[in-house]
Amino acid sequence: MNASKNVAVFIGSLRKDSLNRKLANALIAMAPDELKLHIVEIGGLPLFNQDSEASPPPSVTDFKKQVQDADAVLFVTPEYNRSVPGVLKNAIDVASRPYGHSAWNGKPGAVISLSPGAIGGFGANQHLRQSMVFLNVPMMQQPEAYIGNGASLFDEKGGLANDSTRDFLQKFLQAFAQWIRNNSPEK
Repeated sequence: MNASKNVAVFIGSLRKDSLNRKLANALIAMAPDELKLHIVEIGGLPLFNQDSEASPPPSVTDFKKQVQDADAVLFVTPEYNRSVPGVLKNAIDVASRPYGHSAWNGKPGAVISLSPGAIGGFGANQHLRQSMVFLNVPMMQQPEAYIGNGASLFDEKGGLANDSTRDFLQKFLQAFAQWIRNNSPEK
């Protein structure tokens, strides 16, 4: 068996009790042994400003190091106005700079979008994929994960209450583990 892979999880919502945070925590709890998922917080990052690249604040250097230290990246995000939430896009921009020194470069990635609506955050999912491909992050293509009606998926303790969603997410994580094995830079 391969050594465990360090997977940085980025949540596109800052709300403490967000559906996406609940989903990220559920994924952490059900991850196969070969994946060690951990949440990397994005709420404390300043807005990206190219004027700060030469001397970034500690929150930026710490964040960028967490991205660099990860073997792979997983995004769990809602959709805001048919796109990626601004806070998540900001985090992506912060770690991608300065030009030519992106912390994202070459890290296998995946995205799950979760929404209370029926279409499951399709717009955010697709826009995020587009940005990450530009940053040389090989994004897992299948299975795609757009999860709708998110408010009905969790029990009162925040755990997954829906067996078919749990089964799908376990298959998603198994596929992601294989994706990481096949697309890690050391290959």
